[in-house]
Parts: sequence; C-alpha cells; structure tokens
Amino acid sequence: MFDLTHEQYEEKIHEWDEKDAAGPIMPEEELKAAIEEFIKANDTFALATGNDVYVRCTPIEYIYSDGAFLLFTEGGKKFIGLEKNKKVSAALFDKFSGWNTLKGLQIQGTAQIVEPMSEEYMKACGEKKIPAEAIKKMPRPLNIIKIVPEEMMFLNAAFKEKGYASRQALKCCNT
Repeated sequence: MFDLTHEQYEEKIHEWDEKDAAGPIMPEEELKAAIEEFIKANDTFALATGNDVYVRCTPIEYIYSDGAFLLFTEGGKKFIGLEKNKKVSAALFDKFSGWNTLKGLQIQGTAQIVEPMSEEYMKACGEKKIPAEAIKKMPRPLNIIKIVPEEMMFLNAAFKEKGYASRQALKCCNT
C-alpha cells in the first residue's frame, strides 16, 4: 500500500489555493446567479455527514428555498453523524461529458433539523407540494434537514469562456 508523507498531504491540500489566487474572480452577483441556476436545474446531491468514527454519503433529493437546501427524509444512517456534528458537505454535479463542459458544486454548511409541524416545517411541506392534511395523517412526521451553506465552490468550465477562472468560491452569509 502506498501512502503520502505529511508534507505531501499538505502540498495536495494547498494545490488549488495557488490556482484560485491566480485566476480571475467572477463578480459576486454574477457568480450567485450562476450557482442558483445550477442548483435550480437539479434536484439531487450527495450529502456527507460524519463524526470522529463514522462517515456517510447519501444521495438525496432537495428543494432550494431562501438560500438554503431542504431535505425531506424518513431517517437513516445520515443521522449518526448529524447527532454530534452539524457540519456537512454536499456535492452536486452534472454527468461528465468532457473537460470543456465540466460542472460541479461543493457545498460546505451547517445542518439544522426543522421542528415538525412548526411554521417553517409547514411552509417547506407546501414548497414540496405535500398537502398539510397528508402530513398530519402520517404516523410519524417526515424529518426536514435544512442545510445552510457557508461556502459554495463552483467548478464550471464555461467560466473560462467569460474570462474567469473555472473554479469560483462564494462565501455565504445565511443564518
């Protein structure tokens, strides 16, 4: 088995830092619009949750509302990580069809559990087009995990055609 030294790992960690620092930065409003368009064109991402001994990556459908991702779920192993670590990561990506069309979004954020039957919960169910009557008849309410992004890293090969670096970071200020 091959492994890297600590120094080699450090080098790999910071490889993109130099590239990002050297690349032309897209104006924030233009980047936000491009990210939101990509998010709204899709509906499923891979959600990673974990703690010091367990990691889980779950493909899960989302809705995007008011700058946050809402995930409806009955439960599952993703909650092992969420119990002790509210920090999550998600990846949203197009099917690879060539380097010139590459698109992917990495999301770093914080997870919150939306209180069942609260005003926020019922609003989210409405956005998901789940009737309130159906929710109230369920033996157990669905869980809604709300992901509030802190940073989104968008890799989009088409940015080069506009004169920007293909990888752009957006710091988010949602609370």
